[in-house]
Amino acid sequence: MARGRLRIYLGAAPGVGKTYAMLSEAHRRIERGTDCVVAFVEHHDRPRTEVMLHGLEEIPRKELEYRGAVFTEMDVDAVLARRPQVALVDELPHTNIPGSRNAKRWQDVEELLAAGIDVVSTVNIQHLESLGDVVEAITGVRQQETVPDEVVRRADQIELVDMSPQALRRRMAHGNIYQPDKVDAALSNYFRPGNLTALRELALLWVADRVDEYLNEYRSEHRVSTIWGSRERIVVGLTGGPEGRTLIRRAARLAEKGAGGEVLAVYISRSDGLTSASPKELAVQRTLVEDLGGTFHHVVGEDVPLALLDFARGVNATQIVLGVSRRRSWQYVLGPGVGATVARESGPDLDVHLITHDEAGKGRLPLGRSARLGRSRIIWGWLAGVLGPVLLTWLLAGAAPEVGLANDMLLYLALTVAAALLGGLLPALTSAAVGSLLLNWFFTPPVHTLTIADPKNIVAIAIFVGVAVSVASVVDLAARRTQQATRLRAESEILSFLAGSVLRGETSLEALLERVRETFGMEAVALLERADDVAPWTCAGSVGPQPCRTPENADVDMPVGDHMTLALSGRVLPASDRRVLAAFAAQAAVVLDRQRLQQEADQAKELAEGNRIRTALLAAVSHDLRTPLAGIKASVSSLRSDDVEWSEQDRAELLEAIEAGADRLDLLVGNLLDMSRLQTGTVTPIVREADLDEVVPMALGGVPEDSVRLDIPETLPMVHVDKGLLERVVANVVENAVKYSPADTPVLVKASSIADRVEVRVVDRGPGVPDEAKERIFEPFQRYGDSPRGAGVGLGLAVARGFTEAVGGTLTAEDTPGGGLTMVLSLPLAPGRRPERPDLPAAVTS
Repeated sequence: MARGRLRIYLGAAPGVGKTYAMLSEAHRRIERGTDCVVAFVEHHDRPRTEVMLHGLEEIPRKELEYRGAVFTEMDVDAVLARRPQVALVDELPHTNIPGSRNAKRWQDVEELLAAGIDVVSTVNIQHLESLGDVVEAITGVRQQETVPDEVVRRADQIELVDMSPQALRRRMAHGNIYQPDKVDAALSNYFRPGNLTALRELALLWVADRVDEYLNEYRSEHRVSTIWGSRERIVVGLTGGPEGRTLIRRAARLAEKGAGGEVLAVYISRSDGLTSASPKELAVQRTLVEDLGGTFHHVVGEDVPLALLDFARGVNATQIVLGVSRRRSWQYVLGPGVGATVARESGPDLDVHLITHDEAGKGRLPLGRSARLGRSRIIWGWLAGVLGPVLLTWLLAGAAPEVGLANDMLLYLALTVAAALLGGLLPALTSAAVGSLLLNWFFTPPVHTLTIADPKNIVAIAIFVGVAVSVASVVDLAARRTQQATRLRAESEILSFLAGSVLRGETSLEALLERVRETFGMEAVALLERADDVAPWTCAGSVGPQPCRTPENADVDMPVGDHMTLALSGRVLPASDRRVLAAFAAQAAVVLDRQRLQQEADQAKELAEGNRIRTALLAAVSHDLRTPLAGIKASVSSLRSDDVEWSEQDRAELLEAIEAGADRLDLLVGNLLDMSRLQTGTVTPIVREADLDEVVPMALGGVPEDSVRLDIPETLPMVHVDKGLLERVVANVVENAVKYSPADTPVLVKASSIADRVEVRVVDRGPGVPDEAKERIFEPFQRYGDSPRGAGVGLGLAVARGFTEAVGGTLTAEDTPGGGLTMVLSLPLAPGRRPERPDLPAAVTS
């Protein structure tokens, strides 16, 4: 059976018209003869949406009873039995009522798709799982109902239902989304212009990324190599020099001029060993491009212009940013340079920007391995050494036969020096040999024979050969020494960087392995270890695709001690590179040890904290518990005394002191035990639905009757908490507020719903707490100000915050306007109990 197709209408916020668009699509399909039914659609009392349901067949919903209330959900079995061609399912991220077939509605949709039924659904951008943190930062609300991004990405069609923030607010003001009495609250809360603009940008960018994926898939399937400038992608070619920072910033400014612009910085190294760039400079440039929102890439290639163009076309780039060449004027004799070659070969689809910088014209970068004579220079050297003497002979014999033997020798000598400069020793020796033979045959009497009649000419030719060989040797030796010096310089920079990172403790294991991969031009790098000689190898860290799992499978392995090795795959390294590789391997082992020591230190810190808590608990038991115990014992001893006749009033006072001491003991011991549970991680909340108007009054038994004023509406939605823990939280917070609030000013406890959460605010008019101490008051054994020892052990707020976080809530402190402190307790709503208030957009999807 073919899988059904999923079509999703995506919106930036509630009310943009997703449900309306879905119903309009259903009417169009029915007019074309498609069997289309409504599996689940919420019109939210919006007249225009409700009208669109007329004429559509609706599958009866399934009723579920949960905690004394009846709820309706989509009847998956009924839809499967009806088996339509298309089913409309609203609110894809919805959480089903406990007892339903699946926990989430998107799982219901997966069943319909698997049965071959096409589904049309709706999603708001704030419900995508990957955007939870971003949406929370924008709106201040964490979305509890989410749908995995992959579910939405797998949709066959995603259609954006867009509306400007101003138009959406006008719809809200006209009463097209909420009832008139709820409009003002909605416009001043969630539907603020800034919120709507940010959410709209999120939706547009997410859809643009999805379209970009479709485009890349199409180009790959159809093997499209030409560049389609659908989106500005700017590739920055880096050389590893300091001018790279200028190029990255310039590219970032170019990207900002177009919506959705993207910067990709790429460094291309040769595959013959150490890269020529400074590792430290590349690290700085990598950090810079990532800070500017771009990405850094490392590519291995022998032909730099070709590799750069291949990379740019592979990522469908539209522009390339390069720096003006560092070459001096005379160096252009050796070739046009990377910039000119890229500009010539880029074609009409790629724009090439050559950016001026401070290093332009100051000379080429000092080279590392690339200082070794390249292939093109060697070819030119052999051409000069073999064909050069032949061409010179033809010119001298035909055009200037009377130059003289001495001048002929000097010309051949100059050609040999040129061959040495270009190709090194072997081409120069070949030039000397060929030149001496041609000089003897054509210009030394008797000509056209290898016989030399004049002994002076024999000496001259011998001197010529000797000078040619000597010059070639000197030139080749100088080139080798230059190569060695630049290579040692590159190695020293790498080792210096490693030493600095060790001292600073900056490099993580993954970053170090990535540095190894970039430095040596490898495909993958892995750090392997094992317990002993016969134990299997395990991977402690790796970078790159398909890293080696055993040293035997690696192209290069560098042992570190007896039971650890650095395994590289991609190519075989020359022996000269293994010295630096050994330094990297030793550093990798040090970094791994440091990470493990850090983990052990963190564990030791946790143990030390536990010991500190236990020590404080013992101190609390020895002092703070002794006072109520002493009071209880004194009162009991007095009551049991036979030599004193107590009046009824005295007896009542003694019993009241015993009861007060027992209550105080109960509170102190409870907090001590709760803190111990939190420290040991044994708090296991039983999360269920709860009504605040039932829990909060029960938590106020330990405070005087007139000390608290409640403002908790009965219409508040139910919250998703552990009732017992919530009661302890409210009790601790309220008791703390009563303790510091003036006796004639009651503490206000009020609750309200905001988005998908309920806030309980405990407001006192006490001395307040300065901003720098607002977090410290939640630490264990902290008392504010000059609180006496008898005021408690300082665990009430610490226990309250711990229990709050255990049930998925937050507890924070704010200043009370006019003086005092306000404790804000934020709790999540129960699944399926979304409020209908206008400031709760998560409860509504259009």
